This record gives sequence, structure tokens and C-alpha cells, in this order.
Amino acid sequence: MSRYTGPIYRKARRLGFSTLESGKKLRKRTSAPGQHGTSRKKLSEYGIQLQEKQKVRIMYGLTEKQFRKTFETAGKKKGIHGTNLLIMLESRLDNIVYRMGLAKTRRASRQLVNHGHILVNGKKVDIPSYQVKPGDTISVRESSLNHPVIKECTEAHLGTVSFVTFDEKKMSGTYVRYPEREELNAEINESLIVEFYNR
Repeated sequence: MSRYTGPIYRKARRLGFSTLESGKKLRKRTSAPGQHGTSRKKLSEYGIQLQEKQKVRIMYGLTEKQFRKTFETAGKKKGIHGTNLLIMLESRLDNIVYRMGLAKTRRASRQLVNHGHILVNGKKVDIPSYQVKPGDTISVRESSLNHPVIKECTEAHLGTVSFVTFDEKKMSGTYVRYPEREELNAEINESLIVEFYNR
């Protein structure tokens, strides 16, 4: 299955969950999209688990194959399977670029990475799924410092999360540490995703 490239707000309304984590569109229109969007059917246990998986998959912009592979890799690590999954998703290069405030959405940050505007420890990395490790330095390539998207976002001061630092003067930041579960989206119930794949 290919990556979804349609309206992200439509997916957010379908799931009743802000995939951009802003909640902006859901405050405006809470109903599901479509002619019969005003009524929501009661979901089965399987439906609830599937919806939870879709919420996280669409939020981070992964294909089903990528998400399943990440889930399986997370299961091989020590600790809680669901928490490991979220930490791995947060450690993706496209997500770190987004968390540093270099792009307004994860989709935009993925494009920046794909087009070679981002360096990791001084080397160009154009793979959005690249797993960033704590201590790694992420910076903007010198020739991309005046890129309109990057410039607009840094001037808007979008802000960063506590596990990431960013210096606007140097246009570089550091992935300080892995995030704690409490620092991530509280609306996600990762145990339902584990149940979905282990059913």
C-alpha cells in the first residue's frame, strides 16, 4: 500500500484524532468526513485496535509495511513493546527535524530530508526513516540555509520539545535523549496496537 498523500485533515476527522497534534481542525469540525459523517458507528474490539494503529501510522506518515517493520524491531528491544515503538517513531530523522521546528508538519520535514537539506553529524542523510541516536547533531546544509520553508519556520519560532535542542544561529540541534512516555501524545494507547498485531 502506498503512502497516503491526500488531505490530512480528512483523516484526522475520520479518526477523531489530531494527526498534526494541533487539534486545530477538529475544533472547527468534529464530525467524520462525507455525506453521512454526522453519525459514527460503534466499533468492535478489533475496530478499536485497528483505529489506534491507523492513528499512529498516519500521524508519523508511514506505510503499513514500514509501520509493521518498526513494530517488529521495537519488540526485539528491552522494555515495554508499545513504548519502544513510540520512541523508535520519535527517533526517525524526519520526526526530529519536525520536532526541532524546521518544518510545520512531518510531511514537510520528510521532504526536506529527501531533498538532501539535512546533515547528521556533518554528513548528508536523505533517508527519512534514519534512526537518530541520542547525542547526534542534526543541522541544515550550508547551501540550504536560505530555503524558504526552513527560513519561514525558524522565523516563526515553532519551538522544540525537551528531548531536543536547537540553536537558530548555528542552524543545528542535538537529539539529547530518548523521550519519556509522559512527554509523548497522551491520546495514544499503544497497548491497543500491540494487541492488534498479537491477536
